[in-house]
Amino acid sequence: MLRSLWTAATGLSAQQRNVDVTANNLANVNTAGFKRSRADFQDLFYSRLREPGMQAATPGLFVPTGIQVGNGVTNVATTISFVRGALQNTERPEDVSIQDDSSFFQVISANGETLYTRDGNFHRDSGGNIVTATGLKLSPGLTVPADAVGFTFAPDGTVWARMGANQADQNIGQIQLAFFPNPAGLRALGGNLFVQTESSGQAQQGTPGSDQFGELQSSFLEMSNVDAARELINLIQAQRAFEMNSRSIQTSDEMLQTTAALRR
Repeated sequence: MLRSLWTAATGLSAQQRNVDVTANNLANVNTAGFKRSRADFQDLFYSRLREPGMQAATPGLFVPTGIQVGNGVTNVATTISFVRGALQNTERPEDVSIQDDSSFFQVISANGETLYTRDGNFHRDSGGNIVTATGLKLSPGLTVPADAVGFTFAPDGTVWARMGANQADQNIGQIQLAFFPNPAGLRALGGNLFVQTESSGQAQQGTPGSDQFGELQSSFLEMSNVDAARELINLIQAQRAFEMNSRSIQTSDEMLQTTAALRR
């Protein structure tokens, strides 16, 4: 069996994964806080039919390059890009964005686990708690007074309850952000959420505007960092690469047909 059939098959599988990742990026082009992914590939092992540097048939001479034939490609990773997305002015004080690329809001899951997100679309639930759009509470928890008309965020992470007319705003707490040595090592859970892993390293906490933590910007949401034009170009390239690998399979098949048709 021709090696090229199996080599081209790995190319088809790799480009299908490439399209899968690109399609997910495009599907989330308008998702607040979404971070695009990139499929990373490596070549597979090589069959060494003749070792480089081995002695040639003529004594005293050595083969300069040898014969090494590759066996295709494999997907080794999907790397998440945490470059900050464009900011959108929502004119809603409860929305907030982080003015850096690598800090995260902390929220608590239903089972008490700390999760991390760049999505600053916050709300007040029936108990006055500040929560995400899916109801997850901020960590540390913050409660808005029942008679407040809303809340807003100061650049340093201080959270203020907006009271009615002729009443001063109330300081109800402080946002704590998280930073990771390797954010690309976070595990994506969906719902704009990430969870810490051994690869990401331990979360380092701090207040906005201090050390490596960016300040907050109220009334602005960080949108997806997906560039639709670039993703469409990637999609075209993946499609053409898929077609070329398909052509390799067709060519190998034609060669086998020719070999099978030989008559002595």
